[in-house]
Amino acid sequence: MTVALIDYGAGNLRSAEKGLERVAREIGYGHDIVLTRDAEVVRKAERVVLPGDGAFPFCRRGLAALPGMDEALREFVEHRGRPFLGICVGMQLLATRGVEHEEIDGFGWIEGVVEPIEPSDASFKVPHMGWNTMDAVNPHPVMDGIRLGPDGLHAYFLHSYAFSTKHHRDLVATADYDGPRTAIVARDNIFGTQFHPEKSQTLGLRLLANFLKWSP
Repeated sequence: MTVALIDYGAGNLRSAEKGLERVAREIGYGHDIVLTRDAEVVRKAERVVLPGDGAFPFCRRGLAALPGMDEALREFVEHRGRPFLGICVGMQLLATRGVEHEEIDGFGWIEGVVEPIEPSDASFKVPHMGWNTMDAVNPHPVMDGIRLGPDGLHAYFLHSYAFSTKHHRDLVATADYDGPRTAIVARDNIFGTQFHPEKSQTLGLRLLANFLKWSP
């Protein structure tokens, strides 16, 4: 079996691949990390990771352009119920819709809208870029052993749009950037991070290791 890391031209693929390979070795995880554009590989995988950089519409259309990929992802997530991780825009694509440049539908697996960050304080620049601690909202096994709060570990963020979830239960953690911004979402077998775990050092490596061991 494999961990499928989806290559659709919109992600920090090499860093994500190296991060997953590193933690897989460290925890003795026996499956292969496979960079793929093949819907059949995704359909048969044990776990799927969807990265994403850039604009929501670009990422959504790039993913849809891979033959059979939308259907394979829906089968994997909705019918097989296997572990899924979305990173950055890959997390935002879980939403009902995004409004970056235009309104376009996401997968709708976690209800909410991806909207522009509009700070009330001009000292908070957009994009939100850099290192932030996070505050816990709801517990989740993928966060086991990861210290959150003002004295917690830091994660690396780079985004101009934020996921506004409809339901509080779908929030795992927020980051304070002129108010709470969604940092982690989860529902059933789905987990998503606005930050880049592959760039987030200790926090990110622990999170990826927990994801590889997670049995929802």
